[in-house]
Amino acid sequence: MIVVLAGTSDARELALLIRAAGYPLVATVVTESAAKSLEEAGLEVRMGRLDAHGLADLIRSRSAQAVVDASHPFAEEASRNAMAAAEQAGVPYIRYERERGSYDGHPRLFFVDDYEEAAELAAQKRGVVMLTTGSKTLQIFAEKLIGMPDTTLVARMLPRKDNMEKCEQLGLEQKNIIAMQGPFSKELNQALYKHYGVNVIVTKESGKVGAVEEKLSAALEMDIDAIVIGRPQLEYGEVYSDFEGVTNALNALFQEVRD
Repeated sequence: MIVVLAGTSDARELALLIRAAGYPLVATVVTESAAKSLEEAGLEVRMGRLDAHGLADLIRSRSAQAVVDASHPFAEEASRNAMAAAEQAGVPYIRYERERGSYDGHPRLFFVDDYEEAAELAAQKRGVVMLTTGSKTLQIFAEKLIGMPDTTLVARMLPRKDNMEKCEQLGLEQKNIIAMQGPFSKELNQALYKHYGVNVIVTKESGKVGAVEEKLSAALEMDIDAIVIGRPQLEYGEVYSDFEGVTNALNALFQEVRD
């Protein structure tokens, strides 16, 4: 039995591949939509946020022999919990992290280390700032940008009730909310940038699967500044950026168990 931290489209593909390789698994996800996607594929799912102790309990209760962490590159807390849980339960931890994008140098590309630095830079640039980093860190940008002279914050996020309530609480006007689920093509990104008169976009370096390149190429072709937040730096230990690496690691692990 393998415990897989899933929730993204590539994590779902990896989970299916692990099952096809002959390993039973249970996938853990946070959202209902992610659970539904996995269940439709015939995978066993445990929905709900788990801390390290809760995840360790799940590992023990299912007699799992490994944890595969395929959570989002920016799900820092989930990865820390997975590493701690694997250590508590005494099982190997294997990290799958989607491949990073390759971005050529461009005068309108600006790389920063965290959300606070991104908000500060966006505030310096002013104009219409489109946030494409989701709702979790919306407060950082709202506090910095809403109410600033010559500045409008437009936020794109999943169309969920809690997200809309958060926007209301932070003072983000309805006309500046884009409630849509991606991924978005370059053409759709450009249509949204044009509609809102965007001067600056803020995104995360989520990798090729995260459609970052579509956001960036759309912006740079329109001479829009793009602020890119770098990934959290964690010491994962055993980490792979391709599915084959993960399945090979599992094969080696279970070969050792059989031997």
